[in-house]
Amino acid sequence: MLAEQIREKLTPARLREDAKFFALLNLGLFLTALGTALFKAPNHFAFGGTTGLSVILATLWPQWNVGGFMWLVNAVLVVLGFVFLGVRSMGWTIFSSFALSFYVSLCERLWPLEQPMTDDVFLELCFAVILPALGAAIVFNIGASTGGTDIIAMILHKYTSLEIGRALLVSDIGIVLWAAYLYGPATGLYCILGMILKSTVVDNAIESLNLRKVCTVVTSKPDCIRAFIVEELHRSATEERATGAFTHEEKWALMTVLTRQQAQMLRNFIRIHDPHAFITIVNSSEIIGKGFLSN
Repeated sequence: MLAEQIREKLTPARLREDAKFFALLNLGLFLTALGTALFKAPNHFAFGGTTGLSVILATLWPQWNVGGFMWLVNAVLVVLGFVFLGVRSMGWTIFSSFALSFYVSLCERLWPLEQPMTDDVFLELCFAVILPALGAAIVFNIGASTGGTDIIAMILHKYTSLEIGRALLVSDIGIVLWAAYLYGPATGLYCILGMILKSTVVDNAIESLNLRKVCTVVTSKPDCIRAFIVEELHRSATEERATGAFTHEEKWALMTVLTRQQAQMLRNFIRIHDPHAFITIVNSSEIIGKGFLSN
């Protein structure tokens, strides 16, 4: 039984999928670290979470940098996770917590900044929001997490009836208010703005990563279009007979889900082979089923 499980996990397809997962996870964590080290820390932007707390702690104890405090804070959170959740429940959260700390320390070593790169605070805020939000979106989209306060969320979810989102929002607001007290009202307001923008950008980035085109083609020449979808685009389609309400002419309606590039290829093909076809293309960020997200 064990040998069969090992063979199943060592198939070329599974290894490629695991390698893709690991690469995307590290890309997301690195982008988050880049935004933290280059834009959050020099401007004292504390939006919440372990990075925000580490920015504040690095100000109170300047002999340590943000990356150093992230190692410390994440280590404490991982120990709490071991105690209250067990090793199995932590999963990739353990790796994410320490990998993010490592990447922040690496960025601080490669690009040490004593002050912000520019004098434009709003420009710095934009990159402090966009880079970590994009990184978090990549990580969340593959079903992993960036660690840190996610561990607290997992503990609260297991042992209390407290709403996780509300508890984390309260902790983030507490960190922002602490930052406002230390750095002044202007920085505090920027932190509040950054905290609001972060969740919006993460949601939009995840939707953009998952964006697909739902294409419906009403045509009198279904054979060539069906063949193009299946043989050239390597997608399937749902088809049914249709009748025009005005002309009463018999046609076929083919519905398929494609990427942006594939949808453009289908449009170009139909424009040449059936210019009288009727096409509707609708954006969708959540497709569940074979070849897309699992149920």
